[in-house]
Amino acid sequence: MQISDLIILCILLGFMTSYVPVFLCLFFSAAIGFIFFLDMPLALMAQTLFRSLDKFALVVVLFFILCGNIMSKGKTVEKLINLANALVSWLPGGLGMAGVIGCGLFGAISGSTVATVVALGGFMIPALIKNGYDEDYTLGLMTTSPNLGVIIPPSISMIFYSMISNVSLEGLFITGFVPGILIILCVCLYTWIRYRNRADIKRLPMPNFNELYPILKEGFWAIMLIVIIFGGIFSGAFTANEAAVVACVYAFFIELFVYRSMNFADVKEVTISSAVTSATLLLIVAAATCFGRYLTFENIPNRVAEVVVANIHSPLVFLLAMNILLLIIGMFMDIISATLILGPVFLPLLGPFNVDPMHFGLIMTVNLAIGYCTPPMGVSLFITGALAKRDIIFVTRSVIPFLAIQIGVLFFLTYFPDVVLFLPRFFGYY
Repeated sequence: MQISDLIILCILLGFMTSYVPVFLCLFFSAAIGFIFFLDMPLALMAQTLFRSLDKFALVVVLFFILCGNIMSKGKTVEKLINLANALVSWLPGGLGMAGVIGCGLFGAISGSTVATVVALGGFMIPALIKNGYDEDYTLGLMTTSPNLGVIIPPSISMIFYSMISNVSLEGLFITGFVPGILIILCVCLYTWIRYRNRADIKRLPMPNFNELYPILKEGFWAIMLIVIIFGGIFSGAFTANEAAVVACVYAFFIELFVYRSMNFADVKEVTISSAVTSATLLLIVAAATCFGRYLTFENIPNRVAEVVVANIHSPLVFLLAMNILLLIIGMFMDIISATLILGPVFLPLLGPFNVDPMHFGLIMTVNLAIGYCTPPMGVSLFITGALAKRDIIFVTRSVIPFLAIQIGVLFFLTYFPDVVLFLPRFFGYY
């Protein structure tokens, strides 16, 4: 490692530990690198800054953010939870199962972990505690289950990975179904084992058709949003970009005219809120692209690849090292920044170890999603703690069993790639 690399690394880490916003950490580090260590005009960095945002692929991110915010503002979340609750509430721990299933359903619309925590956490945490569920179980469940928002497609982080790796976005999307379903099943099994003998937990009787029909009827419009997104993408009716736009139009329609949970003043509020969120992401994209360009000019990705290939000879050991490294990075860096910065560094390493880029994209997404629930920078920990008025220590202890489940699923997917690549092959995206 050269002295310039160490200086830039120390500057970047110094900014981050000083609570400087992430996009400024990346931008200033890149600017210092361009000025002092590259024999290139600074105008090239400015050009990179603007060209990084001139990408049509970013449109899909903006519209999925808008769609998720519409769902959070309206009644779609409530309808999805009611539907999930009706399906499993008669089982031991049924309301907890409904929580993780609801996160999966909402994740299939929003593409964001934070949106899922905010939308479902405020609704489910009081309901679970009121019905006798342990507080540690409740907080652990509703802190970790929203990770399904970035694992189950559409996933915003997968969109960025596809953008930098050029793998099929539709194919990458479809790989997320396997880990998402496995996590839901494992959490439901854990919930059943934990509460199967608890007589104090109220269980509803198994619903008959007459009781289930009104709930299905109310939830039909919400479920159709998921069907439209995935049915349209994987049938070839429209692209992922077009699916995001169609989803927003449909979401506005059902909230305004079917559920009548929003008025036109709310449309303005949701649109502005989504624009602010999108602008924040675009700032990170622009800054991370500038930092990535500096790394490329310094040939850092290739130098890292040479060191790794020289010291690691087994693909199994390489994947283990990547998992450990990404889990650690996820503790300190948000998923978007980590994907944009580390993706170009790790991609050159995949060829020598015969690791498929699409498979690695899923591994990277699941690893960094877990970072939402790990201290010291786990955003979901702080949101759940604020909702439940509990300190970070209590919430961190609560998530341990659920993180163990997600890490177990992660390692299963890591060493059995055919399990996740089967669907992309079947649909012709691989």
